[in-house]
Amino acid sequence: MYGWIWRHLPGPALVRALILLVLVAAAVLLLFEVVFPAVAPLLPLDENTVGDGS
Repeated sequence: MYGWIWRHLPGPALVRALILLVLVAAAVLLLFEVVFPAVAPLLPLDENTVGDGS
């Protein structure tokens, strides 16, 4: 998969690396700004499993 992406990016290796860096940054930004907040209400993060035992 990564080889396919690398072969389809335009330009020399330095330009490809910069484009790839921008694509990874955009994917991370999309996850943190859109996907994770949309999924957060569906996750059981309020359920604690550690208690006092009584």
